Parts: sequence; C-alpha cells; structure tokens
Amino acid sequence: MVGNASNGRPAAFRWVLGLVALALMGSAVAKESPATYRIVGYVADADPLPAIDPAKVDVLNYAFGTLDEQGHIVLRSPHATASLASLVGLRQRHPDLRIVLSVGGWSAGHFSEAALTEASRKRFADDAAKLIEQHDLDGLDVDWEYPTLPGGNISHRPEDRRNFSLMLEAVRARLEVLGKQHKGRHYLLTIASADNEFVAGIELARVARSLDWFNLMAYDFHNSLTPTTGHHAGLHPSKFDPPDDRAADKAVKQYLAAGVPASKLVLGVPFYGRAFTDVAPEHNGLQQKYGKFFGAPSWRELTADYIGKHGYVRYWDEQAQVPYLWNAKTRSFVSYEDPQSLQLKTGFIKSQHLGGAMYWEQSLDQDDQLLDVLVKGLHQP
Repeated sequence: MVGNASNGRPAAFRWVLGLVALALMGSAVAKESPATYRIVGYVADADPLPAIDPAKVDVLNYAFGTLDEQGHIVLRSPHATASLASLVGLRQRHPDLRIVLSVGGWSAGHFSEAALTEASRKRFADDAAKLIEQHDLDGLDVDWEYPTLPGGNISHRPEDRRNFSLMLEAVRARLEVLGKQHKGRHYLLTIASADNEFVAGIELARVARSLDWFNLMAYDFHNSLTPTTGHHAGLHPSKFDPPDDRAADKAVKQYLAAGVPASKLVLGVPFYGRAFTDVAPEHNGLQQKYGKFFGAPSWRELTADYIGKHGYVRYWDEQAQVPYLWNAKTRSFVSYEDPQSLQLKTGFIKSQHLGGAMYWEQSLDQDDQLLDVLVKGLHQP
C-alpha cells in the first residue's frame, strides 16, 4: 500500500533507492551501449592511396605489415612509409582519427613461430612499439588467420591457442610502457577475427582482456573453399541454409556466449561480392553446387557491370536480409552487400549494443556509396 513502511523504511525512501538503482542500471548499460559507434576501415597499400574523407571514419587500418622468417614485423611494400605518412597526415584535418598498422592477412605466415616463446613474443611486441613510434601511429591490429589452423598454408601448432593470448598480453604490456613515455597516450590493440573454428583456436575471453576490440570478419561465409553458393555476408541464416551454415548474428552470439563484451565487437562488412558460375538453377542459384568460383567483384565493379546489367537480376532474401544476383543465361550467382543490407546491419549493431562497424576495403567502394550508409546509420542522429 502506498505510504506504508516496509522493513522499517518509508515508501519515499524506497522510491529514492529505486531511482538510484535505475541510474546504476543505466550506467551499466551505457558501458555496453556506446553513445557513439566507431567505424573502422581497412586501407590496402597502393600508389596512390584511394581518396579518404577522414571525417567519415574513426580508425583506418593500414594493410599490411607482415612477418619475416625471424618473426620480425616488416613493411614489404615499397610505398609503405609514404602511405603511412599520408594516412597520418589526415589527422591534421581530423585530429580524432586513429591510424593503426595491421599485420598479417590471409596466407601471411610465421605467426606461430613469433608467438612460440617468451623471447619471440617480446621481439614481436618490441617491433610493434618501434614501428608505432617511428611512424606516429595509434596502435596495432593483428590479423593472424588463424591460430591452430592451416588456412592459407601457414605454419600452425596446437600451442597457438595459449601462445596467442601470451603474445597479445606481451604487446599490450609493451604498448602501456610506450604510452607512459608519450604523456599517457593510449595505443590501440585490436585483432581481425572470425567465427566457428577460429573461436575454438583461441582463448576468447582471455584474449578479450588484452584488446580494445575485435574486428569481426562477418563475411566470406561462402567462397572458393565452400562446396555450395550462399550468402557470403548474411545477417541471418537463409531458409535454404543447412543448420551449420554461418551468418553474422550467429557469429555475434558465439562471442557473447563466451563472455566477450558487446561493446568490444565491431561487426565487419564487405565492400565486395563473391561470384560463382556453372551453378544449379534451383532457388535462383542460392545454396547450390557450382562448377567454378570466378572472383570477388568490388562494389565499384558490381554497380558498373553486374547489378541490372548483362542478364544479372537482383533478388532480396527477406530472411537473411541481404541481396544476391542471378544470371539465368550464364547460370552465375553473386553474393554481395548493398546499401539496403548495410542499413539493416547498422540497425542490428545498435540493437545488440555492439561497438560499431568495420569494412574491407576503402578502394572497393564507389564514391563512398557504402561508407555513407554506415556513417548515416552509426554517426548521424
């Protein structure tokens, strides 16, 4: 009854306690629901670099540094120094922009050896700090694809699972020292990550403690290594998918179930498609056997030569919430991302209180058509 005492405390007092509890709950939710969502873009080295508007992104990951046979981080591109200087120069126009060196990439090896011993991990961490300081960068992104797995014909061993944790802890400790030498500057440490087997190959909860966030590659679910066509970046499973097929929401759930904070998940989206030919015609080529994988057309190429052109018809999968193309004459199927699907993904990011969006790769867009969808969905009220 209103106004009656309970446990010796008047209702008014309990009402105040309730407000305090709600405030604390709101504070806890705020930690999982960033007021602003970051946009992280990968930039593959080129001469010249693609046009970049620094006001549209929060972090640019330069791709890639690699490892040599001794486990040292090296910049093999002849344009690397100039490219990094150009990217860092963008901070003059947008001081909040962060420039990060990404090390690795598909088929980049020698990570297993670099993580193997305390001495090799120290060498890797020292190299990272040296390059960050030398080029005035804001951190390191580790793109080891993948610990314990043979993908890309890289060296691997079961010990990678623990050693990856130890490597990241060594880098984090070294970056903390570097930050103290530079007036308390915080240097970022992130990784490019995947789902399924990748998750089994790392200590996910432990790794999360060392990282600012995961760049979750929620794409390439269907490619030249899979037996059928399918959505390579489906937000949800298609009604034609087998139970073990992959999708972005399933990947996110896998990380959350392992205890990774939602705010440390940055959902990756592709600015390119996956194309197959000699495809069986059922379901307009979706989830069918194919004869040949024939490439990864960029959004630039998709708009110029595929969508609504040369016999390619666009279809929309309402359940998976992504588009696809089917060419009945050539029996060709193309999975890709477009403004409609990206808008839905920004809504998903907000509904799940994730940390933002990541994309591969800057040069594949056409006049920022895809990037602008991310900006509108995540940066604008």
